[in-house]
Amino acid sequence: MKTLFTILYILTSVWAIGAIIYHGRRPSRSISWALAIITLPILGAVLYYLFGMNRRKFKFFNTKEFEKRNQYTHPKISAQEKFWTHFDDDIRKERLNRLIKASSDTTAKSGNKVTALQDGGETFNVLFKAMEEAEKFIHVQYYILERGNLLYKMLELFERKIKEGVEIRILYDSLGSYKLRGQPRKEFQDVGVKIYPIMPIRLKNLLFSLNFRNHRKIVIIDNTVAFTGGVNVSDKYIKRENGLGKWKDVHLRLEGPIVNDLHLVFLKDYFFASNKEDFHISDYLTEQTAKGDVDAQVVAGGPDSKHPTIMQQYIGMMNQAKRSIRIANPYFVPGEAFLQSLKITALEGVEISLLVPKKSDSKAAKFAMFSHFEELLQVGVKIYLRDDFAHSKIMIVDDDLVSIGSGNFDIRSFELNYETNVLMYNKAINTDMTEEFDKICEKSDPMTLERYQNRTIWLRFLEGLFKFLKPLI
Repeated sequence: MKTLFTILYILTSVWAIGAIIYHGRRPSRSISWALAIITLPILGAVLYYLFGMNRRKFKFFNTKEFEKRNQYTHPKISAQEKFWTHFDDDIRKERLNRLIKASSDTTAKSGNKVTALQDGGETFNVLFKAMEEAEKFIHVQYYILERGNLLYKMLELFERKIKEGVEIRILYDSLGSYKLRGQPRKEFQDVGVKIYPIMPIRLKNLLFSLNFRNHRKIVIIDNTVAFTGGVNVSDKYIKRENGLGKWKDVHLRLEGPIVNDLHLVFLKDYFFASNKEDFHISDYLTEQTAKGDVDAQVVAGGPDSKHPTIMQQYIGMMNQAKRSIRIANPYFVPGEAFLQSLKITALEGVEISLLVPKKSDSKAAKFAMFSHFEELLQVGVKIYLRDDFAHSKIMIVDDDLVSIGSGNFDIRSFELNYETNVLMYNKAINTDMTEEFDKICEKSDPMTLERYQNRTIWLRFLEGLFKFLKPLI
């Protein structure tokens, strides 16, 4: 038995260290993982596979899954090319547009109408009203579908719409919505909803399905109205519970050419989850018309993308900043590349404000987030602690760029999750979001460098610990 264990230890260690040497990105990170592999027999290699590997280069176990996702190709709708936006008079915007086109394969579109929904109650009122008006189909995708009043209201609404001849499809993340399995899911199936989990956790693809999650929130109605943002289907957004109060978040209602781009993200995920070979995209996409004056761009990425799309979007926006950057996020735990870019931008004289909640639904994420405050405060970043819990993922740059979506400023959203943001090149939306952001900051508790440095030894230890463990969070 001891001999077998030794052989297994040697084999897993050689494999893992070989993978580090061949696919490693940063020497310091590679050395840390090598030490973990040597000192933690077998477990170290497993942890490296789960959390340390360069997924964009190493494709030993995940090739089949990624190939399955990528076999569904998106058709080009030539009639929509008239909405392609080229910012010939603004090199900042054009560079950002090109970056996202290269990373996410979407281009900025003109002619959109965008409404920012600032409250959970408002979001679901507008969403359910749009669903009630559906005539052909409703396509729904959420990371979390949680049992409660909102979910049952959705079930009742879908039962009525199906009787009217409306097709209903639902995608949900199998881990984020694990409580949906069994009877709750069957209730949707019984009324005629086509409902599928994304990447269900199964033994044959355990390592793949356990770590890669689909964090998107998308609703498409008749291909005319779309919704996306940070809001999940949970009663946390409409009533106070669990000591955090009513969760705050921002969602978007969209009309115009961008609806097709967002719908394509859903359709690809649906094909992957359902494996429906007879599912024809042409039945659900339509030529769009101009509905407004907003230039907007879908930013969709995941672990099978050629580049870390969400991280590149945020850094790209940061690099185009002339005067100010505003960031709101509950899980601000980015990697070194983003942190260095942020610090460089601050040292260049750009005013940077970070708005985060005092309390969190994840203490591990909170401690890891707070561990970065000293280095940010030292370069002049302003940090504000809000009293309520806000789940928003927002980045506002200068007076004309705004990003809202599902992508957090953390390693999971940058490397491991499937995410979707909407980038808006628009001064009016920027003004509204900036005013709301600044209003909250005025009511929030500003963190100072002196105050932060005077925190207790125990807090310093916890922050250091979870900073070390942040790849696992």
